[in-house]
Amino acid sequence: MKVLPPTLRDPKRYLALELICEVRVSRDDFLNEIFSNSAALIGDFGSSQAGIRLLDFDDNMGILRCKRGSEDLTRAVLATITIVGGYPAIVNVLGIAGTVRSATEKYIEKRDPYSVPNDKHI
Repeated sequence: MKVLPPTLRDPKRYLALELICEVRVSRDDFLNEIFSNSAALIGDFGSSQAGIRLLDFDDNMGILRCKRGSEDLTRAVLATITIVGGYPAIVNVLGIAGTVRSATEKYIEKRDPYSVPNDKHI
């Protein structure tokens, strides 16, 4: 099969996120919570339409990919996550970007754990 040219692919958005939890959480535990809450909130069809994928997750920070137009659904799914790996947790979306590189540079690399996030992009 031929690969689709970029003009025919679905546009994507990348959410930089922070998981606030008492302990470090494994990628698998976080991924299970994302997919179980996604299925509970928007169903299987909505989950496939949103195209949610966890690209990177390390040290309770990560990059999540979704299709353009489903950013609000994805944020709603993340807001429903309250327990990860048996510990209480909160998911904080740091920002949304059009590329992985810009999401990483804007929201993850320059993140100071003691600073208040700038909410002008949200």
